[in-house]
Amino acid sequence: MDEFMDTLWNNIMAMIQSGASLFDQLLTPMHVFGPIVVLTLLALLTVLITKLLNRFIITKRYVELEKEFKHWLNVREEAMKGEDYEKAKRLARNIDQAKLNRAYYDYFLEGFLLGLVRNVLPIFIMVAYINEYYKAEELSRLFGKGYLFSMPSFSGEPVMVGAVFYYIITLLLTYLAWAVSKKFSSKKWCL
Repeated sequence: MDEFMDTLWNNIMAMIQSGASLFDQLLTPMHVFGPIVVLTLLALLTVLITKLLNRFIITKRYVELEKEFKHWLNVREEAMKGEDYEKAKRLARNIDQAKLNRAYYDYFLEGFLLGLVRNVLPIFIMVAYINEYYKAEELSRLFGKGYLFSMPSFSGEPVMVGAVFYYIITLLLTYLAWAVSKKFSSKKWCL
């Protein structure tokens, strides 16, 4: 069994390394624009991938659990509309204990796991790629300096901004810009 697991792990690592090398070869022509442009494009690509995954990866189980949760939530809300408040409260508690809590737990867990696969995993994969292929030594080799740019600090010594830090800040700003643009595009503009 140990030999099988070692072989499996070696095959998985070989696939990951060959995929990363292929991705690096695809990005090499973009290096003429500099590391900031490449990392900004990687952040945009990551946001687009997560948005597409959120749109297209929805399991049947998640849809069924959502329907079941909403059904029991509606039943509970109807029970609370009763004229006798104490009786309605007891009935709602029974519904909670019998079905609603379990439906919510299953629905929440499925949504959490889908969120990990659709949002967190692509970001971690890209951070791992950037951490490996755009570390200080590679930046020095490819672009002549081991950092993207330097910022002044209070101590007088400049702070060197690396690839992973820049990528994460750009990723956060891209998500923020996406949310703001979606909010503004949904409003009706009257002039």
